[in-house]
Amino acid sequence: MAEKTQVKVPEAAPAEGFVVVEAKTEEKIAPEETKKPAEEEQIEEKESVVQGVAIAAGGEAAIQQSVSFKEESNLVADLQEPEKKALDELKQLIHAALANDEFNPPPRPPPPTAPAAKSEASKVDESKVDEPTAAATEGTPAGTNVEEPLPESSKAEEQTAAAAKEEAEAEEPAIPAVPGSPKSEGPVEALLATETNSVVVDEDGAKTVEAIEETVVPVAPPASAPEEVIPAAEAEKDKETVAEEKTPASPAEEVFIWGVPLLGDEKSDSALLKFLRARDFKVKDAFVMIKNAVIWRKMFGIESLLEEDLAMPELEKVVFYRGHDKEGHPVCYNVYGEFQDQELYSKAFGDEKKREKFLRWRIQLLEKGIRQRLGFSPAGICSMVQVTDLKNVLGPGKRELRQATKKALALLQDNYPEFVAKQVIINVPWWYLAYNRMMSPFFTQRSKSKFAFAGPSKSAEILFKYIAPEQVPVQYGGLGKDNDPDFTTSNAVNEVTIKPSGNHIIVIPATESCLLVWELRVLGWEVSYSAEFIPTAEEAYTVLVQKARKFTPTDEPYIKNIFKAGEPGKIVLTIENATTKKKKLLYRSKTKTSSDQ
Repeated sequence: MAEKTQVKVPEAAPAEGFVVVEAKTEEKIAPEETKKPAEEEQIEEKESVVQGVAIAAGGEAAIQQSVSFKEESNLVADLQEPEKKALDELKQLIHAALANDEFNPPPRPPPPTAPAAKSEASKVDESKVDEPTAAATEGTPAGTNVEEPLPESSKAEEQTAAAAKEEAEAEEPAIPAVPGSPKSEGPVEALLATETNSVVVDEDGAKTVEAIEETVVPVAPPASAPEEVIPAAEAEKDKETVAEEKTPASPAEEVFIWGVPLLGDEKSDSALLKFLRARDFKVKDAFVMIKNAVIWRKMFGIESLLEEDLAMPELEKVVFYRGHDKEGHPVCYNVYGEFQDQELYSKAFGDEKKREKFLRWRIQLLEKGIRQRLGFSPAGICSMVQVTDLKNVLGPGKRELRQATKKALALLQDNYPEFVAKQVIINVPWWYLAYNRMMSPFFTQRSKSKFAFAGPSKSAEILFKYIAPEQVPVQYGGLGKDNDPDFTTSNAVNEVTIKPSGNHIIVIPATESCLLVWELRVLGWEVSYSAEFIPTAEEAYTVLVQKARKFTPTDEPYIKNIFKAGEPGKIVLTIENATTKKKKLLYRSKTKTSSDQ
């Protein structure tokens, strides 16, 4: 277990560039998508101002660590009574929602129907016809009916219609038109109306154009055999019977999230507690968050995404998993300074399609990491440690990166709550620390307790507080390497602090003929190193394995030596620190017998 200490913190907000995988749902700030543009402009303005502020004298930021925070238990027995009650209420809401099929995406809206499209087209046609007709009536005296000239082929039809109209008017009483309402037509007019347009002058002298459309007279369907009359009560009963036969009762759908069922499994409580803690155990809010997350997963196609081939080898050095922390949490490293490579940046964010692929790749990597590295058992590990490297990280000026970041953070906040046990941010520039001090009032103490910060010279030291050196990659000050034939993460690394103007001696015994292997590094070097083999026999000569050599910060990050001892003796390593600063020494060794070789 990591040693728990309390050190004064710079309180912080997440960094630009996919810094946070955990949802900041416990933070009392508005979600990113609900912020007003003016507020976003103010934040960006503040960031630009902060970049011009100097930090304390000395330049280099010391280790900044948040107040220690103990991860909450997922065992129901360890919960407080209000928390147990909230968990039970949430389960009841989920059970009812499953029965009502509420965890499926809403149906897509139907496409616009053909009549609606035809109506729009007719409006356009009318407007086109009306303009010349109205223009043709200019200069016509008020009270005069002006008819649009018709083609020769339609004059006969017009005369026939006029004659029929006169006969109908003689037989029927005139129906006065209501002011402001459409002109009323009799049955004969309706039957004989054609697709012609007419200009009519109202009583007040205003000219209007009416489009007379062809009337379609519905044809009566052929007579069929009379149906048997069924009483209403019996008919309703028959409908219910048919409905029951068509939709037989089926068990509620079993819904999963992160490969864990929402109900009915010992792992379910661990998943539900994430949403409850993200919403401060407000049951209704947590239920809404769960439902939205499940629906998003179905719409995004998470299950099929896991099977997609999104291999992007060039991005494996940007985001990767490596080892565990001292409490067993898997560690994910985010190295967005790699995007200084313009070719890599273009491949990831060059256009909308590439940004979408990068987002899917990132979510796929996270989803696989959750399923493969987290057990979700009540007493198991259910969260990760995130290490974010800000060295050479691109600033907010990169519009494509900012857009991708904003979209990713919104998805992660809403759909992956409480997955960060600790957020360690290293190689932090001075302006970033100042910016986060300014933003700290917007974060709860619980959120701030999960962050730890360090400048470039203290990054390895802050990592070692949470992660053992054998688990930390070489590029971040540790001795963790891939495909090392001699050492693995199971070979523990010793940590020693060498005092200023002091030295440290390491003795590796050899009780028989064997092969001795050791490796070591001093953070920042600027020390001298030598090695020799001293046989146990008094008459034997001392063998110089490595003559004294001074290592500088630009030398190789670590050294490994192998010595074959033909007789009993010991290897003596001497590290001399001639500087006025204390130095961190890491080393480990092992003995290989003839059978091991």
